[in-house]
Amino acid sequence: MNNQNSQPIPQVAVIGSGYWGKNLVRNFHNLGSLKLICDKNETVLKEFKKNYPGVETCMAISDVLGSGTIEGVVIATPAETHYYLAREALLAGKHVYVEKPLVLDESQGRELIKLADEHGLTLMVGHLLQYHPIFVRLRDMAASGELGRINYIYSHRLNLGKIRREENILWSFAPHDISMILTLAGEIPERVTATGGNYLHKKIADVTTTHLDFPSGLKAHIFVSWLHPFKEQKLVVVGDKKMAVFDDTLAWEDKLLLYPHEIRWEQGMPIPSRAEPERVNIPQAEPLKAECAHFLECISTGQTPRTDGREGLAVLEVLNRAQGSLDEGAKSRDQGIRSRGSDETPGRKDNGSFIHDTAVVDDNVQVGAGTRIWHFSHVLKNSRIGENCTIGKYVEIGPEVVIGKGCKIQNNVSVFKGITLEDYVFCAPSVVFTNIFNPRAAIRKMDHIRPTLVRSHSTLGANCTIVCGVTIGRYAFIGAGAVVTRDVPDHALMVGNPARRVGYVCACGEKLAEDFVCGSCAAKYRLDDEGSVHAVEA
Repeated sequence: MNNQNSQPIPQVAVIGSGYWGKNLVRNFHNLGSLKLICDKNETVLKEFKKNYPGVETCMAISDVLGSGTIEGVVIATPAETHYYLAREALLAGKHVYVEKPLVLDESQGRELIKLADEHGLTLMVGHLLQYHPIFVRLRDMAASGELGRINYIYSHRLNLGKIRREENILWSFAPHDISMILTLAGEIPERVTATGGNYLHKKIADVTTTHLDFPSGLKAHIFVSWLHPFKEQKLVVVGDKKMAVFDDTLAWEDKLLLYPHEIRWEQGMPIPSRAEPERVNIPQAEPLKAECAHFLECISTGQTPRTDGREGLAVLEVLNRAQGSLDEGAKSRDQGIRSRGSDETPGRKDNGSFIHDTAVVDDNVQVGAGTRIWHFSHVLKNSRIGENCTIGKYVEIGPEVVIGKGCKIQNNVSVFKGITLEDYVFCAPSVVFTNIFNPRAAIRKMDHIRPTLVRSHSTLGANCTIVCGVTIGRYAFIGAGAVVTRDVPDHALMVGNPARRVGYVCACGEKLAEDFVCGSCAAKYRLDDEGSVHAVEA
């Protein structure tokens, strides 16, 4: 099957086939480009094999990155894994489509953009409504001046559910609206303010209103909520010639209505003049199919995606400014009930450690000097964390867990009882530890805990799983998505499910050559009779 330029259709792999990923699987398959589905759930993969005969499946991300036939990687995993997976894919020479948001950290977004530019690769963000035929027409109307000068824009994205706990309503619902508003405005807001309400969880906003002020005088606001009695998805653009309403809940022919209202001035008084709404004839098409086809076209032709990395970064910057405004408002409310005159910075401790206001640290917990514990993390009783560690968002540690100094545990990781991390261990986003080999919900088995030891300076890649009862050797490197079921030697490079050794890595993290010399830092190693490597003294 060929595209319009009679070139072979690029073959892609979809990483993550859950709530939204399954829709990407369907569309890329219908476009004839789906080569591989990567997911950690073996049952899900079996179902896909049945529904999509001929499509390959895998559980290890290394299988995707090592494939010579796959040109594009589609990432539909939790947001905290986006940076790591996109970076690895770009370094492997793959074009990348990543669901919104691009990443969570702006510096990481800029790094991905730079990588894509340096390697001549496509980096595209899944801002779906940019590919909706209705919005495409509305965008063109605004650009052509048909609506006149745009005075203000507002959007409502409201529903009852789906309620999430890994992100608040701002990050869940608002990215699409921010993307559309930035496109229509054609500029970046100079001021972003947001207010919100937390009703189901005291630290997670369920309702937010975000206000954007642009240098040209245009203003916009975004109202999002998952606690609303009915579904509403509406974008209103008010120009001085026409007013446009994009209501995605209506029948196709009514989704875009134009109101040619006018304001006439009579004897110095503004008099509104109403007119009947006009329907706009727009051919019906599935937005997600158009978005997927656009990614394939960008791979084939080298054109810049409509929602490229820079567009994704602009949306991320607005999201972060809105979140900062929310946090500042919450801090002000909290300070209102604190005693006045205190010089203590919220979260800052005497030993230089930092515990974010949303984090929970139980009694009898030791937190080393210089350690930082970020949003919504929980350290349970009798746990010890060493000096200068970084504990990311949504991390759970304990009870009775020991973590050495200098460790970095990124977002969405649970370090259960029975697991010990020595010094300078790196846990990438969504690493999975287990501590009981055969758990049952109805049977208490805490006396069946199998201890797991992760030795110093080792790295555990994103989405890898460490089955309990094993020891990970010093300086070992566990690849993304690998499933470790047995002990890992020092310096071993492990990939796949179950994880197998495919080489060795240097202390600096680079893979060793066949002669056991590091091509990056020139360190030399030797292999002993038991299959372990040891540094050779200079």
